[in-house]
Amino acid sequence: MIHQRPHQELTKGRGAQFKTPNRFLTETYVQENPEAIDDWEQVACKTEYILDQSKTLVNKVTSPDVGMLFSVNSYQGCEHGCVYCYARNTHEYWGYSAGLDFESKIVVKKNAPALLRKNFDNKNWQPTTISLSGNTDCYQPIERKMQITRKLLEICLEYRNPVSVLTKNALVLRDLDILHELNQHNLVRVFTSITSLDEELRLKMEPRTATYKSRLNVLETLAKKSIPTGIMNAPLIPGINDMNMNEVLQAASEAGAKWAGYTVVRLNGAIGALFKDWLFKAFPDRATKVWKQIADCHGGKVNDSRFGNRMVGDGKFAELIETQFNLYCKKYGLNETKMEMNTKDFRRLGNRQLALF
Repeated sequence: MIHQRPHQELTKGRGAQFKTPNRFLTETYVQENPEAIDDWEQVACKTEYILDQSKTLVNKVTSPDVGMLFSVNSYQGCEHGCVYCYARNTHEYWGYSAGLDFESKIVVKKNAPALLRKNFDNKNWQPTTISLSGNTDCYQPIERKMQITRKLLEICLEYRNPVSVLTKNALVLRDLDILHELNQHNLVRVFTSITSLDEELRLKMEPRTATYKSRLNVLETLAKKSIPTGIMNAPLIPGINDMNMNEVLQAASEAGAKWAGYTVVRLNGAIGALFKDWLFKAFPDRATKVWKQIADCHGGKVNDSRFGNRMVGDGKFAELIETQFNLYCKKYGLNETKMEMNTKDFRRLGNRQLALF
């Protein structure tokens, strides 16, 4: 594996600026002289898709911090390229870098629909909400072609199993027909991740995502169709987007969101080096202060992994964020009702599917 050193200037169109070393690999190749004109010369980083025949799909979530019991990720890696993404480290299990590889080498679980059917037909499966995008975005660009997420939603409808969706991509509106049918049985919730309303910041921090205006349009469109929807104002990064919380929650509420959640950024594993490199290039005037404030939210470290603290942080600054979030949610009428979905109508189809052919 090639370990690239960071460039001196911010590379547009990508969140990560280089390939970090993989902690599972014993040998790496390092570019020692980036100015040399040889076979190490920089070339455009193109996205590559790797088709995979996975053996499992539905993951049991043991963390008490994320609010889900089971997740499904039909894509590993994410072309959206959000520099802060906590999922980057999982790409190392595939032998890739958490840096540029994460957003340019996308593993596609082509047999995901068949695996989901198999899971639902298992007699041990108890109907429970499945979360799409527990790790990477189920509506990232390749979904337009593969339509795996659409097929998973169709299967959830067939089996009457509840499903939740979290995305940064307006492509979710392609599946309004299925989302509407799921909602007729109280089987769906759709969340949109909105970190700010500053487009200049989005282009630096989340370079290949839908615009914030498009994401608010997703909320508005879903709400007009009476499809229950909410937002994740996450992650909040001190000195970068935490000051935008009020306007984000207000805009989301006005667009029709009923619920909101947040997390405080944490830079675990290789993400620390990636984010710090990006931070000092994108915001050199405040980088040192921002880095210190992130550490202040995690007991002096940027990679706190303690259950109960890792997602929301602790300390005075984290407490201030929590207080403001709760205040704004109350002000804008968010989180006033519980999210309860239907698990009573689940049906195990099994071999009855063959009768359709």
